[in-house]
Amino acid sequence: MVIGALIDAGADPVKLVEELKKLHIEDEYELKWKKVVKNGITSTKFDVVLLNQLQHNHYDHDHDHVHGHTHDHDHDHGHTHTHDHDHDHGHGHDHEHGHTHDHDHDHGHGHTHDHDHDHGHTHTHDHHHDHRSYQDIVRLIEEADFSQQVKETSLKIFKKIGEAEGLIHGVPLEQVHFHEVGAVDSIIDIIGTAILIDQLKISVIKSSPIPVGTGKIQIDHGIYPVPAPATLEILKGVPIEHSEVRFELTTPTGAAIVAVLAEEFCSIPSMKVSSIGYGAGTKTFKDHPNVVRIIIGE
Repeated sequence: MVIGALIDAGADPVKLVEELKKLHIEDEYELKWKKVVKNGITSTKFDVVLLNQLQHNHYDHDHDHVHGHTHDHDHDHGHTHTHDHDHDHGHGHDHEHGHTHDHDHDHGHGHTHDHDHDHGHTHTHDHHHDHRSYQDIVRLIEEADFSQQVKETSLKIFKKIGEAEGLIHGVPLEQVHFHEVGAVDSIIDIIGTAILIDQLKISVIKSSPIPVGTGKIQIDHGIYPVPAPATLEILKGVPIEHSEVRFELTTPTGAAIVAVLAEEFCSIPSMKVSSIGYGAGTKTFKDHPNVVRIIIGE
């Protein structure tokens, strides 16, 4: 949702595809993005489709906790921006603008139409990994030819998830593993977010409090309350907003992106808005658009 919102706000997805090739794992996934309408709001849906196995969509592994995920959060970046209720994190990317994210589930009139402009890129070669350890992911990022800023942001976000998973499962960070489904998805979501924030030259990120949702979810280890244990651990120190939506609105990946990137959790700051982006989630809710809003400005 964060990547969808950043693309919607003007980031270049074609450059994102090219940058991500520096990881040399493009045989494992295909990226797709299209415009969709969620409860009356035109937004961008970004998907990581895994190759060489049952095709999973973001939503399918929303709960690969102990490993990685999808987010329903709203982030906003701007040049002073704000995200509203969803996740945000951030700190400095030094270019100059800040943002805002609005976690927006909030208006709706109900229709959903899908306008499809679908772009996908596919690559296929064939090695595969059942699991990737935290250390494998660190190595992948460090060996890729990214800018220092992209590497640092990506490593901070992965470390946040790895530490939370390690604490919950009682294993040291070095022994934390991400299931493959969660891993590829999270690698793209996290590094892709870092790449686009760098591309948009965003320097300050502020977020609304994070709506985590309510209810219960089925994850690898059984039925758990929302927010899932990893999400809650990652959001320690971050304001959580009550929500009536009985669904997991914030996954560990989304929580980590926000927790690391947002330097302040607040309402929309004083700013001159230059662009706005809406990133769509998979689920459609009756009364709330399932989107993350990013506001970029100065």
